[in-house]
Amino acid sequence: PLHGERGSRPRCGTGWDGTGQHQPLTCPVPAGARRAASPAPFFPAELQRLAARVVGMEDALFVPTATMANLIAVMCHCQRRGAQLLLGREAHLHVYEHGAVAQVAGVHFQALPDLPDGTFDLGQLELTIREAHGSRYHPRPELICLENTHSSAGGRALPLPYLQQVRLLADRYGLRVHMDGARLMNAAVAQGVEPAQITQHCDSVSLCFSKGLGAPAGAVLAGRRDFVAEAWRVRKLLGGGMRQAGVLAAAARVGLEHAETTLRRDHDNARRFAQGIQELNSPLCSVNLTAVETNIVLVGVKGDWPSPAELCERMQAVSEEEVAETGHAVSVLLFPWSARSLRAVWHWNISARDTELAKNKLDFVARKCQEKLALGLGTGPWSTAGD
Repeated sequence: PLHGERGSRPRCGTGWDGTGQHQPLTCPVPAGARRAASPAPFFPAELQRLAARVVGMEDALFVPTATMANLIAVMCHCQRRGAQLLLGREAHLHVYEHGAVAQVAGVHFQALPDLPDGTFDLGQLELTIREAHGSRYHPRPELICLENTHSSAGGRALPLPYLQQVRLLADRYGLRVHMDGARLMNAAVAQGVEPAQITQHCDSVSLCFSKGLGAPAGAVLAGRRDFVAEAWRVRKLLGGGMRQAGVLAAAARVGLEHAETTLRRDHDNARRFAQGIQELNSPLCSVNLTAVETNIVLVGVKGDWPSPAELCERMQAVSEEEVAETGHAVSVLLFPWSARSLRAVWHWNISARDTELAKNKLDFVARKCQEKLALGLGTGPWSTAGD
């Protein structure tokens, strides 16, 4: 407590000096104890320097989210009216960021078909650029955006030769390259290379701290020093400047410093789960094991029932029959990704034991669904009290 008994003089904080003047008072706490209770502060500027070194860029800027980092990058690279951004049709920036590059930045985007590995056809990319460069009617392409790893492709890491070819193509036509590297560290771990080996083919890169790295919030945008100086101004414009952000930066630093160990474990667990699905050999679900490269598993759902949403519901629910048969009450959160698939994502607090329980849960759910289908009960409602 800051004050003593009722009517007594304050013991610390501020108080009266007997002359009617309000004076600061000092708490009698030894200096050593104060230092022990107050660890050295960590500032966003230190995180920015660390992140810049990790991704091989001159400078970096701390921002609240990777979505803001991507928007800032587009606004810095595409400052001329009529500028166009080229990206994949399933890219996060195209589908899941509310069209901010058009709404806020006024930048037109041309979406190219994605290939299964998260790349797009380089011949189609060059044709799109050439058509625009030879026309007085097309928007002018100024930026190519790549997503690495590619979320909608199931966490695929873009091949290094592909990145090099995109860079050569961009240089040939005078375009910049931005990488949505929200999961860049996953790509680096999966390919066994330093992040800078990936980003050397880009002019800028975003990196998210609140996905696989496990921080509560935050991202960085990295690039050349003059680019980051302009990004600082745009961050202010978008309301992304934060005071007392050291607590967020400190958490991000921990995630970045432990990235390799954390992400390698996530990748191993994801692959273990995918192998379990393959070994299950169920007529209800399947997985392409060669496509499982990082911490994301896309599970194909076969047949008309259960749908991905229904299967996710069943994986989350806990029935009395399940507890009686398996001895465990396990709830697994999955996401119905499309009309024929669901998505599972691993993060820092999902253990190998958790993964094993999730595999067993899927085995149980698949068996019960097959039993229902055999009895012609497949279209009935779910029950959490036993089937």
